[in-house]
Amino acid sequence: MNRLLTSAFALILAAGSALAAPTMTAENAGGAMLTNADGMTLYTFDKDAEGVSNCAGECAAIWPMLAATADDKAEGDYAVIDRADGTKQWTYKGKPLYTFAKDAAAGDVMGDGVKGVWHIARP
Repeated sequence: MNRLLTSAFALILAAGSALAAPTMTAENAGGAMLTNADGMTLYTFDKDAEGVSNCAGECAAIWPMLAATADDKAEGDYAVIDRADGTKQWTYKGKPLYTFAKDAAAGDVMGDGVKGVWHIARP
């Protein structure tokens, strides 16, 4: 019986490891916000279309995408999109997710409101 439980637990862990979706782990004055696995704030970009990232080149250097792998699976409100450059990116409710290069530590929100088009991703 212990062997069966151990095998089942290992299967659950393996299945969970493929999903590296963002998690809601932080709050600020505005309420709950989405973060990556390191606790860094995630952002959305008003110029993105549903399920399509419009942030590339210099934009992507300042606003690194929340990268997904070929093994990552959509779950709930989270999905994985293919970008024009062939990489994969996580979305939340159809909105591509990014971090901000100027956020230095978990919980920083320096990107909120930048140029009026970048916003903290909120559940």
